[in-house]
Amino acid sequence: MFEDRERGYEAKWAHDEETLFRIMARRNMRLGEWAASQLKLPDARIDDYVEALGELGVAGKGPDPVLEKVRVDFLAARLDIADDAIAAKAKALREEAEGHFGAQPKAALG
Repeated sequence: MFEDRERGYEAKWAHDEETLFRIMARRNMRLGEWAASQLKLPDARIDDYVEALGELGVAGKGPDPVLEKVRVDFLAARLDIADDAIAAKAKALREEAEGHFGAQPKAALG
């Protein structure tokens, strides 16, 4: 009985981790699309930019490397978009992704 419960917890944990991965991947994709539009990237470069952010989200280190990359890119382009505005957009896109996947919001990630 204990082993069944333990397997159940492990299965739930795996499912939750996979769902979180999908949520963050969708958030990063949508954030990349938004950032590309703010940067006024040509259509030919948008997919590459979005893909680069997606890869950074998977492999990056630190609190949120995707937000940091967007912030740095906005500064380089001399866009006056505050860090708070970027974080708020990321939060809204995460909430949208959570709704898409039917997940309960988690406060741990941005």
